[in-house]
Amino acid sequence: MLKYVGPLIVVSDMAAARHFYENLLGQKVEMDFGENVSFAGNFSIHFKPHFQNLLGGAEHFPVAEKANNGELHFETDDLDGIYRRLSAANVSFIHPIIEQPWGQRAMRFYDPDGHIIETGESMEAVVVRMHAAGLTDEAIQQKTGMPLPFIEAALRSPTP
Repeated sequence: MLKYVGPLIVVSDMAAARHFYENLLGQKVEMDFGENVSFAGNFSIHFKPHFQNLLGGAEHFPVAEKANNGELHFETDDLDGIYRRLSAANVSFIHPIIEQPWGQRAMRFYDPDGHIIETGESMEAVVVRMHAAGLTDEAIQQKTGMPLPFIEAALRSPTP
């Protein structure tokens, strides 16, 4: 049996990547090995030359930039505040905050190496927002696809 540990992305400038993830996205470093940094939540960044050497060399395994073939997903209770902070830092947005078809508000942007980052509100926050707007539990279930026990639990919990 394999145990999934978490995503690892390749970065070309470790200092810029650390600044982005620590200072703009509020991630906390758990371990720093110089060429490999692990954040809380089992997310890691590897310095590009180090990673390519592990694979057998850049000539055999070039690392694509801005491939747009995956994303890292984060959630927050302060989506608008994060959006303002990223805008002030001149982050390159794919799109500003939009509402997804299932009702979650989210935005997508690039990190310094062109990896797509999606940041959205938690689904608990979506449920609370929809309930506050007057939707019934059944209407929330239909819009979000979330099961009724999840919706009921979200509404019983302290406000996200």
